[in-house]
Parts: sequence; C-alpha cells; structure tokens
Amino acid sequence: MKLPKKTVQRLSRYRRLLLKYMYVSDPFIYSHDLARLLNLNPVQVRRDLMLIGSSGNHRKGYNVNELNKLIGETIDSEYQQNIAIIGIGRLGQAILSYVSGQEINLKISAAFDIDPQKIGKKFNGVSCYDISQLSSVIKEKNIEIGILAIPSEFAISIAAILLDSGIKSMINFTSVHLDLPKSIYLKEFDMITTLEEMAYFVKCK
Repeated sequence: MKLPKKTVQRLSRYRRLLLKYMYVSDPFIYSHDLARLLNLNPVQVRRDLMLIGSSGNHRKGYNVNELNKLIGETIDSEYQQNIAIIGIGRLGQAILSYVSGQEINLKISAAFDIDPQKIGKKFNGVSCYDISQLSSVIKEKNIEIGILAIPSEFAISIAAILLDSGIKSMINFTSVHLDLPKSIYLKEFDMITTLEEMAYFVKCK
C-alpha cells in the first residue's frame, strides 16, 4: 500500500525523535507523548502507526527500537539512495552539512558549481564537479535526487538537464516554479514567499 504524503512526512519526524530514546534501557513511548513532543494529534499518531502495522502495548506504549525499525522498513529504500546538490554556495553548503549529519539511508554523492575555486574541492567529504559534468556524474553515480540551490535564472535549464540525466525527484530552493512531468516527485521551497507569508500573519495578529 502506498502511504499518503503527509503520513510519510510524519513517520520521518517520529523516527528522528525516537532515535533520541533508542539507547535508553527498555525504551517505550506512548502515542500521546509522541504527539505532544511533535505538536500533533494523538489519534493521528496512532492512525499513522497502525497503517504500518504497529499497534503498541496498552500498558507500556510502543517499543522505541521496534518502532524505529518498522518505520525504516516502511519509508527507506532497500539500498542507499544518492543525492546531488547543484550549487554549493552558502545555502548548498548548509544543506550538505545538515544532511551529512543525519542518520538516514540517503547520501549526498556529488556537488556541482560553476565557481573554479570550488570545482575539484571537497565539502564535507563530497567532491564538487563542474556543472558541465552534471549529466555524466549523475549517471555514473546513479543519483536519483537533485537539490537545486542555485540562482533562480538557472533553475529551468538545470532542471531540464537533470530530467535528461534520469533524476527521479527534485527539491527546488529557487523562486522559479518548475513545470515537471508527473513522474518526477517535486518539492519546492521559496524562502522569501514563506517569510512574507509569515510576516503578513504576524502583522494581522
């Protein structure tokens, strides 16, 4: 069964929280505690966990280690999936540093840029390639996910190269909307629009 997008997002949040408890002796957690810590509805938490086959224990709650394993079996691929970051400026380096420090079944395998001072260097152990090598490196390293952390004017042309190279999903941090085939899973994050949205609702309070 294919899970709803929101459920997958919450499962990822559950696991990151549960990882903090996995080294506790005989770790268990109740659904209402999990919900409280993540500001969620306890009923929604129980529904999510039932969808992946976990019902918990009425007296002790959910076994943290067993639940972590089950979430991993549900949302992780059977193999480590490779990511490319296009644009290794401040944003790209921040993303690289953050992702590299997480315990996930994903690996940033390559970075790309046009700056000669960055090309050929390593950032957090990840090699930076010239943007002209984008297609060949993606195919060589079997990269499936592309992160766009580049100036907006290059977004459409770079996305087209990624598509031709066999990328299966993209995360777009530019302000340009990408019109991609439905077969490509796309997440877009426009920081300025998000900040202006927040500022508006703060103003209206």
